Amino acid sequence: MTQYPMTIYGIREPQPGPRWRGLFEATWPAYRRWYFSEGRAARPTPPDAGRALARYMPELLPTWARLAEQTTYDLDAAAMLTHWNLPAFLPAGCSQVATRSPGPALLRNYDYAPELFECVSISTDYLQPVIGTGDCLWGLLDGMNGSGLAVSLTFGGDQAVGPGFGIPLVLRYLLETCGRVGEAERALQRLPIAMAYNLTMIDRTGAVRTVRVGPEQDPEGRPQPAATNHRWRRPGDPRHAARFRSVERLDRLDRLLDGGAEADGLADGLLRSPLHNTEYAAGFGTLYTADYRVDDATLTYRWPGTTWVRTFDSADDTVDVVLRED
Repeated sequence: MTQYPMTIYGIREPQPGPRWRGLFEATWPAYRRWYFSEGRAARPTPPDAGRALARYMPELLPTWARLAEQTTYDLDAAAMLTHWNLPAFLPAGCSQVATRSPGPALLRNYDYAPELFECVSISTDYLQPVIGTGDCLWGLLDGMNGSGLAVSLTFGGDQAVGPGFGIPLVLRYLLETCGRVGEAERALQRLPIAMAYNLTMIDRTGAVRTVRVGPEQDPEGRPQPAATNHRWRRPGDPRHAARFRSVERLDRLDRLLDGGAEADGLADGLLRSPLHNTEYAAGFGTLYTADYRVDDATLTYRWPGTTWVRTFDSADDTVDVVLRED
């Protein structure tokens, strides 16, 4: 049995400050190598990256400026922090499901390579209170805001790449600027996104939506409460779907919902096969289960035998977890 010890850092920092700078200093060398892995010419110039953010997400400009200040105005870092035309992310797994029972909740498994996980859960108050799982320094893999909107992402199965933003900053933008599912879906209509993803969201009213986004295509939204890693019911890339058991995982979520599983039952199901996966060496292991309860304003991370609860006001903390691959 191979073990993967992991420490996740819970950070509460309303505006970018010393905790974020510590994260930047710890991760920037690796992020910089990745950012320029295809050569400098493949990345936008800092002015072009800044103009893209100003055009599509102007509300984030003040926070971006504060982040740039924390980097001592490193121009390469400032360009990367716009998330404009990043290198392609590795495709992988992930499962997510929204439920209204007993109250609005969004639950997800994040399946990826442990060495590529930032290991940060962060609570901020940039434009409004937001809590979620960090990625790419200020983006999010999943999150919830003070208005009662929760959003999560899964890879969409199509490996095409085009001009646009990296999805972690898109999630950050939705949670900073939107309060309801309808607002978030309208915002997605005008944002260019570089790769294909399924975004599942729920809000305080119980509205549920999964929206498929991708490069140079109009978003498609449906009131579908669960998503894995293919387009709706038919994979566009059957080989990828089979490798990551995407159809099997979606079928399992559907069966849980059809059987009347409430949020606690869904949380239990996400900790079991086929939703919970342990192929960590191959980049297909469940790094965490996130359980967002909108009415309670709580985020509970779950692993077999371990839970860790975070709120918007939780103090800085850590949790140690050992992932096991049979």
